[in-house]
Amino acid sequence: MSPAATEAKPLALLVLIAAQSFCAAFFLWDVAADGGALGWAALRSAHFLIELLAALALVAAVIFETRYLLRLLRRKAHLEEQLGLAAGAFHDIVTDRFQRWGLTPSEQDVAMFLLKGFGIPEIAQLRGSAEGTVKAHLNGIYRKADVTGRGAFVSLFIEDLMSGLPQDRG
Repeated sequence: MSPAATEAKPLALLVLIAAQSFCAAFFLWDVAADGGALGWAALRSAHFLIELLAALALVAAVIFETRYLLRLLRRKAHLEEQLGLAAGAFHDIVTDRFQRWGLTPSEQDVAMFLLKGFGIPEIAQLRGSAEGTVKAHLNGIYRKADVTGRGAFVSLFIEDLMSGLPQDRG
């Protein structure tokens, strides 16, 4: 979902809540006017009581929707903050692992592209090197990480994300 679409949803809800608030104010004004004209006799009129209950239900709905929207916006902000923290933590885990394994700067570059899901031809093109060079770097990365291939390498980091804590693999 695009950021514009995400931002449009709260705005659309705000517009709807504003429209409902306007309607609620109108109906309350109408009920008050009718009640003022009829006096206590209005309480015996089914039409007046239905209008009063409908207006009060609309006011309650506006209050509920406003509270619910505010709760959703707070939750969204909290989740965005948590996502930012997780992204930072993942970067820290990756950097720490690369340093502990003693990866060269070129191997770190290739390993980062590997984690991003790029294939060997794409990595070679992005780095401006031959595919054979990338394969040599990958062999060094796998050897230093003590894994047998791409899947095992990526799973080291997935395990950390799923467990929430880095696990020492050497």
